[in-house]
Amino acid sequence: MPTVQIQAGDTAYFADPITGSGCAGGLLPKIQPGVLRWLRCRVDHGADYLTRSGAALDMRESSTMHSADFVSTTYAAATLLDRLGRLEGLVVAFSGGVDSAVVLAAAVRALGADAVLAAIADSPSLARAELAGAQRVAGQIGAELVVLRTDEHIDSGYRANAGDRCYFCKRTVLAAVRGLAQRRGFAHVATGTHLDDRRASHRPGLRAAVELGVCEPLAEAGATKEIVRLLAAHWNLTVRDKPSTPCLASRIAVGVPVTVEALAVVERAELAASEYLADHQVPVRDLRVRLLGHAGFRVELDQVALDGVSLQARAGLLARVAEAGLGGRGDLARYHSGSLSG
Repeated sequence: MPTVQIQAGDTAYFADPITGSGCAGGLLPKIQPGVLRWLRCRVDHGADYLTRSGAALDMRESSTMHSADFVSTTYAAATLLDRLGRLEGLVVAFSGGVDSAVVLAAAVRALGADAVLAAIADSPSLARAELAGAQRVAGQIGAELVVLRTDEHIDSGYRANAGDRCYFCKRTVLAAVRGLAQRRGFAHVATGTHLDDRRASHRPGLRAAVELGVCEPLAEAGATKEIVRLLAAHWNLTVRDKPSTPCLASRIAVGVPVTVEALAVVERAELAASEYLADHQVPVRDLRVRLLGHAGFRVELDQVALDGVSLQARAGLLARVAEAGLGGRGDLARYHSGSLSG
């Protein structure tokens, strides 16, 4: 088994582990000091793996992953672990989604479970199923999860929902997580913000993170959403394929006030829609019920699910959703991420 020694500042070129030929995009970026201690490559049908400082990182290339993806993923993982390993204890603002789960899993690997804490904000904007899922995922990772009751819904800026609602929400939530960190003696707070989030045209919540001095280790490691999912798969996280599930307030159109009652209606409506689709044997990946104010409501489904709903079933679905307390005209459409971004 050949061993390749890599020094700080080196550029490593990976050959395809099966054919031996150079892989497209196989150039590893310049390695920063401390990121990669050594790289061991074994030509055994994709069984390459990378270890950082002993056994902090164990990365095996799957049979379906392109070598270029493997290079990008292993480099991002090593960078992420190195950054986290330099912290003196960390509280991860946790949602149970794939982004914050990857940060939490990496932090446990880099620092040990005793130096890491997860915190989830529990408010009317968090669906009960999401809270239960987050508790389950944190337990699988082996981290303590603290449930923080937050009251972002009493902030007038949040309720107004004028297009920057996420800023007021994140300011409240991250301040609560920061307070927990201080009480428990943890030096840092981190979120699951990745590089694609930073590139997005409308992410008002990121401003709150900057104001509160919160770390964004995924973005700092150069990890995109694709890389985050690859890392989750490598670490066998159960949420590796979990669709993005923002808070219930994201379903309320900009300009329509966010109230506790409206959030409860959204949760009931989405449960009703999910149950109706299950009864009609229509598998669904993405489901949203959007409140549009005087314009009524819209049920959004991923394209596959939408194609699986007959014309008769569509009318029944909208009627079932309306029974959850929605008023006005209902419509059915293809799911579009961020269609009511605030």
